[in-house]
Amino acid sequence: MSIWPDDVKTLVIDVGGAGIKGVVLDARGEMLVEKIRVPTPYPCPPGVLLLKLAEIADALPAADRATVGFPGLVRNGRVANVPALSRQVRGAEVDEALVAEWDGFDLQTAVVGLLQIPSKVANDADIQGSAVITGKGYEFVLTLGTGAGTALFLDGVLQTHMELGHAPFRDGCTFEECIGDSARERSGESVWVTTVIDALSAYESFLFFNHAYVGGGNSKVLRKLEPPFTARLPASLVAKVTLISNTAGLLGGITLWH
Repeated sequence: MSIWPDDVKTLVIDVGGAGIKGVVLDARGEMLVEKIRVPTPYPCPPGVLLLKLAEIADALPAADRATVGFPGLVRNGRVANVPALSRQVRGAEVDEALVAEWDGFDLQTAVVGLLQIPSKVANDADIQGSAVITGKGYEFVLTLGTGAGTALFLDGVLQTHMELGHAPFRDGCTFEECIGDSARERSGESVWVTTVIDALSAYESFLFFNHAYVGGGNSKVLRKLEPPFTARLPASLVAKVTLISNTAGLLGGITLWH
């Protein structure tokens, strides 16, 4: 039996490298108010991020519980790696002082103390994937934003999070360095789209996924393509890749509680 009332309200906050979005959802996943968005501040050590989370929560209706999607590796509520927020300026080189501030930070406990309601903190790709998977087979989620987030599910069960965006891809660069936002701005959208397709083919070659879902802020570039993005994929991937709405990063905040 669920411990939550039938009309449970969930505050969902999606932290991205460019912006932080928040909304309160009802038990069916419907937005009770329009979502709000604030720019992600830089530099953004833990204390600064918590102030932004409080700002968003204060601007929204009261909720029974909260889910926070975080753009990095979180284990048992503690931050293990967060490339996006370890920079003095968005897109700049990683700042070792910020890395040290984030390393091991107990974000989940801090969020619970801040919001005073039961709260979960998880990687943003894990949360986004929770909203879109079918629960059949091995499913892969790729989020395209400041970096490249990934999540894996087997028969509907979230697998141990791995930062597969940091895996080697080509020419001594990682997937994130080749398909992150800096690469899109540097190479132009046409070249970037081709690289994303190559990246999906590369992931399929060693993950052997049954289906892949592509979302994140920069997926809007793919959704506006003519001919459609999926029509540009190799024949072996056409039926195995789905573009998903960026709102999945918010709607997955309910699914995570199940």
